[in-house]
Amino acid sequence: MPIDLRSDTVTRPTPAMRQAMAAAEVGDDVYGEDPTVTALESTVANLLGKRAALFVPSGTMANQIGIQLLVSPGEELLADSDAHVVSHEVGAAAALGGVSTRTWPTRGGRLDVDLVADFVRESVGYHTVATRAVAVENTHNRGGGTVVGVDTLRDLRELADAKGLGLHLDGARIWNAHVATGTPLSDLAAPFDTVSVCLSKGLGAPVGSLIASTTDNIERGRLLRKRLGGGMRQAGILAAAGIHALDHHIDGLAADHARARRLAEALEPFGATDASRVVSNIILLTIPDITALATAAAERGVLISVMGSDSGRLLTHLDVDDDGIDQAIKVLTELLSRV
Repeated sequence: MPIDLRSDTVTRPTPAMRQAMAAAEVGDDVYGEDPTVTALESTVANLLGKRAALFVPSGTMANQIGIQLLVSPGEELLADSDAHVVSHEVGAAAALGGVSTRTWPTRGGRLDVDLVADFVRESVGYHTVATRAVAVENTHNRGGGTVVGVDTLRDLRELADAKGLGLHLDGARIWNAHVATGTPLSDLAAPFDTVSVCLSKGLGAPVGSLIASTTDNIERGRLLRKRLGGGMRQAGILAAAGIHALDHHIDGLAADHARARRLAEALEPFGATDASRVVSNIILLTIPDITALATAAAERGVLISVMGSDSGRLLTHLDVDDDGIDQAIKVLTELLSRV
């Protein structure tokens, strides 16, 4: 098998996870009768300090349900210009929710609350689009796994309360933020009205995300999930993978982070990355003609993600162990030495 560093979504279920899936007790979740799904939703809600959660097929669906719970058609969502919810969800907010989006300039995933405040637009009669919510990504994908600290998030909550805004957290990799900083998951989630989390990235489940919020919001979310085509029947088979991931794979993220730092430190002397920015499992690359490098690396069994003419990305995950990182370092440093 190649050493696949393109994303932490490429992981495969472990044998123990497959056993948990096979043994799962199931029912019809559209009727609310799948006990394994119910158990997963309760577990995630408790971890995040929220009253309820809803299991959905994908992170995009979780984000779009969260956004639609806070922003009505024709109203505005603010996010940074590299945010997944506006850059990598194929216009879903507009196409499916009628939501207008406006972005502030990205700062490598770092959040400047004063800058956000400058972008908030209040309603003036029927002449302007009113800002109704702000979305934050933590950790930040295109920011290189940047973690937004809890003090900054609390400042953002104060701004939101002062302006009457909702807050949505794209917490697809909140598990990485938790492990990288030691901050409890509930503290990272507390400032937000709606929180999405993903089980199929660093945690290694094959499918599934959740949206967490108040009980009333999650009841509305069930309607939105149905409207978006996300109602699943005997979904406990998938939920069992998520429960196993939460029970067994969160602590392993620390090893992913350590491997990412070791890989970044090996590539830094070639000017390919800034190792000091690697705080979780994402390494951003800046390399002239990265497509040629990716092609050559793939021929030697190492897969990397190309994001632009001179930019790319590496992600560590549970399917790449220390030996895999050693081999990736060997291949990539040899290729970079020829550039």
